[in-house]
Amino acid sequence: MGGLFGGSQPAPLPPPVPPSRSDADIQSAALEARQRRAAATGRSETILTSGQGVTEDANTTTKKLLGS
Repeated sequence: MGGLFGGSQPAPLPPPVPPSRSDADIQSAALEARQRRAAATGRSETILTSGQGVTEDANTTTKKLLGS
């Protein structure tokens, strides 16, 4: 109602500026994400055989040099 009696309205406040992230914050967040993904793989990534073990014959022959 200030406009009716000759008063003026105050100027609106500018919108707040969002916080910026520094390079160190971005790098640390990327490192944490990589570590989380690596930890999430678990034991299944290290098991290379089935529950029965290795069923193939072992390679016990040695390589021979040609010409000797």
